[in-house]
Amino acid sequence: MGAQGLPPQGVSCFGWQTSWDYWLGSIGSKVAKRLKGFGGFISYNSRTKKPSVSYTFYPNVFELASHCNTLIICCSLIEDTYHMINNYVMKALGKDGIIINIGRGAIIDEKELVRCLVEGKIFGVGLDVFENEPNVPKELFALDHVVMLPHRAAFTEESFYDA
Repeated sequence: MGAQGLPPQGVSCFGWQTSWDYWLGSIGSKVAKRLKGFGGFISYNSRTKKPSVSYTFYPNVFELASHCNTLIICCSLIEDTYHMINNYVMKALGKDGIIINIGRGAIIDEKELVRCLVEGKIFGVGLDVFENEPNVPKELFALDHVVMLPHRAAFTEESFYDA
C-alpha cells in the first residue's frame, strides 16, 4: 500500500486508482466483485461494517470520497441518503473524481452536481437515474465528461430471469 493506505500509483481500475460502492448490499456487492477483476482498490461505506468482506470500510461518505476518485452509488433513497452526494462530498472527491449513479436520482444534489462539473470541481459523471425523471437538467447535455442513460441499466437478460 502507498501513502495514506491508498494503492501505489499505477494500480488502476478503469484508469482510476480507486472506486467504491455505497452500502455494500446485493447490487453493490455484485459491482464490487466485477470491479475487483480489474485490479482496482475497492473501499465502501455502509450502515455497518461488513465482516465478510476485505474491502476498506469508511464510516461516512465524506471520508470515503476523500480517499477515492470514483464513487459508484448503489443504494436506495431514504431520508438519510437524500442529497447525500452534495457539494462537500464532491469537493472531497476532487477534480479528477467521477461519480456513477445507478441507485436513485435524488441521492445526488443535481444543482450542485452541475455546478461542480461546470467549475471543474469533479471530472465527470455517469447517470442512469435523475432526481426528477424524466426531467434532466439541460446543462448536463452541454457538458463534456457526462454520460447519461434513460434509466435502463437494469434491463438485462439476467434481470428478467431474477425477477
